[in-house]
Amino acid sequence: MVKRDYYDLLGIDHLATTEEIKRAYRRLAHQFHPDKNPGNPAAEEHFRRITEAYEILQDAQKRAAYDRYGFFRGSRGFGGFTEPEEFSFRKNHFDGVFEELFADFFQNPRRRQKKSRGADLRYNLEISLEEAAFGAEREIKVTRRSVCLLCQGSRCAPGTTPTTCPACRGYSFLRSQRGFFVVETTCERCQGEGEIIVHPCPKCKGIGHLKISRLLRINIPPGVDYGTRLRLGREGEMGRNGGLPGDLYVIISIKKHALFTRLGNDLRGQISIPFYQALTGGEIEIPTLEGKIRVKLPAKTPAGKILTIKEQGMPILHGSGRGDLHITVGVEIPQNLSKSQREMLDQFRRLSQEGQDSGKQSS
Repeated sequence: MVKRDYYDLLGIDHLATTEEIKRAYRRLAHQFHPDKNPGNPAAEEHFRRITEAYEILQDAQKRAAYDRYGFFRGSRGFGGFTEPEEFSFRKNHFDGVFEELFADFFQNPRRRQKKSRGADLRYNLEISLEEAAFGAEREIKVTRRSVCLLCQGSRCAPGTTPTTCPACRGYSFLRSQRGFFVVETTCERCQGEGEIIVHPCPKCKGIGHLKISRLLRINIPPGVDYGTRLRLGREGEMGRNGGLPGDLYVIISIKKHALFTRLGNDLRGQISIPFYQALTGGEIEIPTLEGKIRVKLPAKTPAGKILTIKEQGMPILHGSGRGDLHITVGVEIPQNLSKSQREMLDQFRRLSQEGQDSGKQSS
């Protein structure tokens, strides 16, 4: 059998560019692929021949050797000639070429760049105890990576497109043989992307994204506590290759309050009352997050007594009801007494002792 010229097989000129060779092969391979021509041996044979031609002419070194010596691949080739070692053809390499070139036709996932979700972001927000109790709306400023509006993430200047990497010819990797082993390495020229940006976008400098600050309004629900995480879906970093953005997590911390400390859903505080009121009892004012309220103080209330006011604590997050307010009572001891106050205290002391003595005698 007389061998047909590789250029003739692909229907191209001897001065055809790499892109012209690839376009010719795509057109013919789509026409003669065995899956498109089941049960047609002639189409299958022709497909094998044009693939062989493409494999040689697409490689600059092999093409130069072919143009110089006229050799063609195959241990015996189409015409029975023996080829030089540089034309060695491996089926697994052909498979890789086929999968890449026919991704558009057969939806081969290896050809597509994998989508990946963007990274999540964290924002620390400090709020007051009142905001934690009753909820609030706050505005925060978040800086994150977003798609460049000029190039829409293509990384190319307007009106231009990426160019197939001349080093790996768009495969994203290079192969070399070491003894019996075939070694694949990521293409350093394109960093494994299979294409290079000749004219980068002037705004993002060919990165495809920019750091952009944005104001976001968030609603803080009643009952949040220290460490509560509020999730804002898809407000994180942009995804890769069309992947979804990540999420933004707002981490709550609460400022120290002048009157109250929080323990779960309960609040704790303290007040001081005059010593005579601790003895006689009566109504006193108790501070709460919503203002002062009046409660009844029992007579003879000792220092350290804890008064519990129901439903005056923190709201239960995503629930109903509230915690309690626990107030520790302190008794004030007057520091500067007038003469009449000292006389009254002395009289009170004598009467108290007399009462204790009479109680002992009666017993």
